[in-house]
Amino acid sequence: MTAIDTRNLKRDSLFLMADVRLEGSERSERVKVRNLSDGGMMIEGELVASAGQRVVVTLKKIGEVGGVVAWSQSARVGISFDEPVDAGLARTSLVSEKSEAPRYARPAVAPATHVWGVRQV
Repeated sequence: MTAIDTRNLKRDSLFLMADVRLEGSERSERVKVRNLSDGGMMIEGELVASAGQRVVVTLKKIGEVGGVVAWSQSARVGISFDEPVDAGLARTSLVSEKSEAPRYARPAVAPATHVWGVRQV
């Protein structure tokens, strides 16, 4: 895919970290994911790569994904994935799956059904 072909894919801007390893290297670089789509991503970090280089990206909740560097400009790098991924899996839910707030976050009021009486001594 060329950069022109992928501009219509939905991208998610998010705060996410990933590990990127140049193919053939044993060392990976920790980078910031600036945006992520099913077909690729833009990262920012200290990765020194040039267009056409093969990479392996490790994303939280997705795992390892092969790809190729599509472009590189200063500290930002565009990566095109070999196979589409489900970018929605990488999003971390900040809200719990529980139906109510944790006890420490609930208001400190008595339930409406409680009847207060005078305390007998």
